[in-house]
Amino acid sequence: MDASQPPQPVPALFLARVERRYPQAQGSLDILRGADLAIWPGEIVALVAPSGTGKSTLLHVAGLLERPDGGEVYIGGQPSARMDDAARTRMRREEMGFVYQAHHLLPEFSALENVVLPQLIRGLPAAEARSRAAELLAFLGLKERLSHRPSELSGGEQQRVAIARAVANGPRLLLADEPTGNLDPQTAGHVFGILVSLVRASGVAALIATHNLELAARMDRRVTIRDGLIVQLA
Repeated sequence: MDASQPPQPVPALFLARVERRYPQAQGSLDILRGADLAIWPGEIVALVAPSGTGKSTLLHVAGLLERPDGGEVYIGGQPSARMDDAARTRMRREEMGFVYQAHHLLPEFSALENVVLPQLIRGLPAAEARSRAAELLAFLGLKERLSHRPSELSGGEQQRVAIARAVANGPRLLLADEPTGNLDPQTAGHVFGILVSLVRASGVAALIATHNLELAARMDRRVTIRDGLIVQLA
């Protein structure tokens, strides 16, 4: 089998010999040098990497926010490197969910409205979007907080709303960058447990970057970036 082609059955995310470099005054800075990674539906993979090794670059390439300089990024078996910007934006909207360290909720909208909005952008009818948003927030323990604005929610509650928003459109792939990094250890463990439950229930594939080794140990497997390659950790 050609290692540059996604295996069968198809993983949610398949990075094939991905390269990413940045020009500098003298030469270039090579961040990814032929990175390979497959993540399967329902699998939660921890990305544990020191700052400066390419963690954010990897997430940006996997999330189609940056184009690779070499290799290919397959989402659900579909190659993306040669897609135009409109097609890449559409794939991000329809196939991916993103959770960041900062929740980035819209302050003027309620918890429910923050989860409804991306569904409306995708074209779902308002009633269906509201029903799904309410169901997701209830699953995440926020049934009594639907009408609250972000400023009226705790940090853990805000991040749970951000998680609900990320999966509202039923993505194939969830990418998270330090999703509990702004929370105290107890709240972080609670929010992470809810995130795992939601991933398991929905069957989405998840790549979660974290410095928290305790949380990383609760995922299916751990990978790191070493010399521009993705390496499996024991």
